Amino acid sequence: MAAVSVALGATSLASPAAAQSLTDRFKSLFGGGSDDKPDQQNLPANGGPAADPTEGLTCPPVNIRAGASTYAVAAPGKQAIGNDVKFQASITKTARECNLEGSQIIAKIGIQGRVIAGAAGAPATVEIPMRVAVVQGGVNEKVIATKAYRTTVQMTEDGSVPFTIVAEDLVYPVPGPGSNPDAYVFYIGFDPQALGPEPKARGKKKR
Repeated sequence: MAAVSVALGATSLASPAAAQSLTDRFKSLFGGGSDDKPDQQNLPANGGPAADPTEGLTCPPVNIRAGASTYAVAAPGKQAIGNDVKFQASITKTARECNLEGSQIIAKIGIQGRVIAGAAGAPATVEIPMRVAVVQGGVNEKVIATKAYRTTVQMTEDGSVPFTIVAEDLVYPVPGPGSNPDAYVFYIGFDPQALGPEPKARGKKKR
């Protein structure tokens, strides 16, 4: 399995999510040495330029989908505005890593954010729903792959808790001939529908 590339993308920095079980894996996405160092294993014996086993493939950037950068929940029967807000979550930092395996790309997306209690009072535990999608941009935008993720956050007395989600199983095919790999992008955003039950498989109707 050959690495395509590793890159970082961030908005504002957040405090370490020490209490989260996935924190170590998330931090590993941001750690490591400089990307500018050459891969000694790919350098030929004559000292010439290294061969590129990925044929120019790149790891798409991470963008937050418009309108899905925050997730606010209100008291029952109320709108998530002002004093009726129970809690609000926001995304603060992202990272991504791509690996090439045969004709598929396996992506790992790290998402870090923070949940803040609102005036209406947050519950003891908060469910955070997130969706990650691989999208081919352009005039006619095309979703290549998409998957929902969720995590549970234990609220504290200070009402401000970090959370971490690491999507490690997002798989999509290598861009085919004639397509532009640079047009690909990872879109992330809160998706409340991810909290609903999985759709039941349709059974055969009895005659």
